[in-house]
Amino acid sequence: MSHTWKFFRAGGFDQVRIDTAADLLNLKDLDQKLWVALSCPTKGIEFDARSLALLDTDNDGHIRAPELLAAIAWAAARLSDSGVLEQKLAGVPLGAIADEAVATVARGLLKDGETLVSVDVASAAEVDYSARALAAWEASGADVRPLGDATEAACAAVAAVKEKVDDFFVRCRLAAFDGRASEAMNASDDVLKALGAVTLTTDAEALAALPLAKVGAGGTAIPLTSGLNPAWAARMTTLRDDALTPLLGTIDSLSEADWQAVQDKLVPYTAWQAAKPEGLPAEAEAVRDLERLARYVRDLLPLANNFVAFRDFYTHQGKAIFQIGTLYLDGRSAELVVAVPDDAKHAALAALSRICLVYCDCARNGEKISIAAAFTSGDSDQLMVGRNGVFYDRQGRDWNATITKIVDHPISLRQAFWSPYKKLARMVGEQLQKLAASKATGVETKLAEAAVDTAKKVDAPAKPPAQQAFDVGKFAGIFAAIGLALGAIGGALASVATGLFALKWWQLPLAFAGLLLLISGPAVILAWFKLRSRNLGPILDANGWAVNARARINIPFGTSLTQLAQLPAGAERALTDPYAEKERPWALYAVIAVIIFTVAVWWTLR
Repeated sequence: MSHTWKFFRAGGFDQVRIDTAADLLNLKDLDQKLWVALSCPTKGIEFDARSLALLDTDNDGHIRAPELLAAIAWAAARLSDSGVLEQKLAGVPLGAIADEAVATVARGLLKDGETLVSVDVASAAEVDYSARALAAWEASGADVRPLGDATEAACAAVAAVKEKVDDFFVRCRLAAFDGRASEAMNASDDVLKALGAVTLTTDAEALAALPLAKVGAGGTAIPLTSGLNPAWAARMTTLRDDALTPLLGTIDSLSEADWQAVQDKLVPYTAWQAAKPEGLPAEAEAVRDLERLARYVRDLLPLANNFVAFRDFYTHQGKAIFQIGTLYLDGRSAELVVAVPDDAKHAALAALSRICLVYCDCARNGEKISIAAAFTSGDSDQLMVGRNGVFYDRQGRDWNATITKIVDHPISLRQAFWSPYKKLARMVGEQLQKLAASKATGVETKLAEAAVDTAKKVDAPAKPPAQQAFDVGKFAGIFAAIGLALGAIGGALASVATGLFALKWWQLPLAFAGLLLLISGPAVILAWFKLRSRNLGPILDANGWAVNARARINIPFGTSLTQLAQLPAGAERALTDPYAEKERPWALYAVIAVIIFTVAVWWTLR
């Protein structure tokens, strides 16, 4: 009978519910097109690193769908009761272990009355067995070190030149086989001439490619004092000091027989090194399996709910594994915070998410990390590079956070509604500042010129001031221009007032609403389309995930990801501010202005 799947809708798409062990065991039959993700990185997420390492069987730094399915099948094959996979236990119960070797190890770790092998106990047992295996291996090496602690250095010196020394002796044997090969086994005249035409160093590849020494017939030995290829002289000196002299005594040349004798003396140590255990010995493999089983029982269901589905993220039952903490900044707390290895590379792809992202460098006690936080509520007026905040990671540690980059996108419809007016206010303010600065500069210039003219007049003999004739035409033109300007302004105001007074009282609110819609409507509509198309996928894909669905973040859900500052329920609030700016009766001024304007219009239209 086929498994009956349950789905829940969140983020604008259907996600599978993984509640039971049966759901886990049947994941292999669920079409992977319905999986939210098909790969996730092992770094930069909040999940047990050791469990991820056990799941990552190819050690490529990513957990893929086949590896998750293989882990589920492995655990099911070693459990007599697969139902423990859904019970959110801290380890594996002894009664649920089907593998007798693993169960035997588990019994030896449990105290009287205990029935559950926790992950901590199983991991400690694995570490203990590994340490004992390593200690036993180290004890077995006492008889394979011909030079004691210096044996490792001798092996390293031999390994550094082994290929080149073997090459030299093969060339010598070939020259002994056929005398005509003697010259051919050495560098040709053309090669030496080519080397002579360039600047050489001891690490030049062309020089290192030449034979170790001059090749001759009859089992020629390698000279150790002179006649060596300069590119290999330093390494041959190390070989002589660390291996040849301690093992053979003082020698001036190395024959093929001596070379073989040195290698033979080091063979036991080399074989012992190759047998170094990387983990548990074969007879203790059950301990490793116990640790793996305990971790899988604890972690497979939570991982599946953050991999096959993003249940924790979209239901707010807890933080998703890609949410590494909370950023407090600008009176808000951003909960969608991801780790960022390289903010420039991350921003290039994450910008496609259409989410306002704030990149921060975080520092704490010499440690440094980079994060990207999504701001999905409020506005971006006070978000700017250089501002500081505090980041709390999932362990509760606080970090100093400084904004380094902002990917600007609409945050809310409220911000979009007021944006045209804010832009107009900023533009007017900037123009007024420029005008004031220009006037101030002009005044300062005139004052400086007046001071200079005064100084000149003091030094020069006094002359009667010239009488300037009154230009009637000039002033008449000025008054005419002022009259025309006032007339145009009055006419425009009269036209507006006429239109307003022509409306009925109930039409006035509609007129004002239409004006607001005309100004703010385009910005709100554009922001609405962008907010509806926000997508989590590019943010995670930039971190190495393979998100397989259109993981949308709509307006209501996005608002819940960024919390604004609010007073606690029942808090008392004093509205008196002793340092508030002195209020002026602007309302009275406005009423008087409206009355005067109305009377003037009425008088004009009378």
